[in-house]
Amino acid sequence: MGRLSVRGEPRYLGPPATGLRDPLPRLRSAPFSPRFPDTMGTFLVEGGHRLDGRIRPAGNKNAALPCLAAAVLAAEPVHFSNVPRIRDVLTFLEIVQSLGAEVTWNGPNEVTVAAAGVETDSINEELAGRIRASVLLAGPLLARFGHVQLPPPGGDVIGRRRMDTHFLAFEALGAELSLNGGFSITARTLKGADFFLDEPSVTGTENAVMAAVLAEGETTIRNAAAEPHVQDLCNLLNAMGARISGIGTHMLRIEGVRELGGATFRIGPDHIETGSFIGLAAVTGSDLIIEDAPVAHLDSTLIGFRRLGIECTIDGTDLHVKGAGEHHIRQDAFGAVPKIDDGPWPAFPADLTSIALVAATQCHGTILIHEKMFESRMYFTDKLVGLGASIILCDPHRAVVVGPSPLRGGIVESPDIRAGMALLIAALGAEGKSEIHNIRQIERGYERIDERLRGLGARITRQE
Repeated sequence: MGRLSVRGEPRYLGPPATGLRDPLPRLRSAPFSPRFPDTMGTFLVEGGHRLDGRIRPAGNKNAALPCLAAAVLAAEPVHFSNVPRIRDVLTFLEIVQSLGAEVTWNGPNEVTVAAAGVETDSINEELAGRIRASVLLAGPLLARFGHVQLPPPGGDVIGRRRMDTHFLAFEALGAELSLNGGFSITARTLKGADFFLDEPSVTGTENAVMAAVLAEGETTIRNAAAEPHVQDLCNLLNAMGARISGIGTHMLRIEGVRELGGATFRIGPDHIETGSFIGLAAVTGSDLIIEDAPVAHLDSTLIGFRRLGIECTIDGTDLHVKGAGEHHIRQDAFGAVPKIDDGPWPAFPADLTSIALVAATQCHGTILIHEKMFESRMYFTDKLVGLGASIILCDPHRAVVVGPSPLRGGIVESPDIRAGMALLIAALGAEGKSEIHNIRQIERGYERIDERLRGLGARITRQE
């Protein structure tokens, strides 16, 4: 198959076809169904039981989404393995398909995207509103068509999530932007540039990279995000023929190429899911082995949990979590109250602050959890207090946890992906029965979590 040239005049071909309310059955697939039930769903949990066994983290959700977006840059098929079969991925593939790409499931976690037939630079408003990752198509569509029309993206309501970094990067590459509800970006020719991102935004960096790989000349992105999922995207693009150096650092150098080709790529294991299982082991008092863990990306995560007194040992690519026994929060020097705070990579991941907070409820001592990046993520703490946790919410960013507190079962609702998982972990460690509603939030980020936890001995059932 020939490669796709993206040079030439920008083309605007109008919005995608309507009637896309339920297109997933049209995804060519293996005998399994890639769909989820449309109901909100409830987990019924009987807590207070220790778990035992081995569990493997799924593919990195935050790597899969930009990598699937990058497939739109090539006419040749891109084959992916270790793709997490979760709601966010399926929704994103629905958007990709609505643009004209062919999506083929070759197995439970293997998918091929063939984007030669993509014919529009405009994303359907209803589809974009379901998922924040819809913004990741801005860079590929701008590079391919010279224009992109994107409605406001959806996603978790965890605080203000700026788009300015994306816009500044596109403007540095020669694009012009207009805002009118959504946004419209036009660039007759993208040209390489040297620019500094106003913040190390993950999706902003990813969009800038995907636009820059097909820009004329060289691009240097300073203050770039360096998270594992950004590294996965850059490695995929290089496999497709891009020329990116500095991967894993905060300065990326990109030599523009005229076209990209197909590739075969494996999504890396999810370091956030790995951290979630560490918290699960601590709250349930269980010794667990996490297989095929991304040990190269766990330094800050292990330091954070070690501050809670939760120890892990590494054996090759396996991580042994010593969750049984008492955990004592390590005091800072001179008696200062210790804290766990997040930040851009390689700091403790923001997506694990909810998990660290629920783990801290079962540790001896007092600790401050400081979520610096999103001002609404900590509001779920009132639900943990309702389950018996001793937490003082100081302000939208900070909570003081005093432990250990015996947890009791209750009825709660998942407000977002990570808080939902934290509440599920709390329910598994609590005495008595719990109901967790709106589990579609959890399933946006955790693949078949109820089935996998039952494999460890968890008493959890799903009710539609």
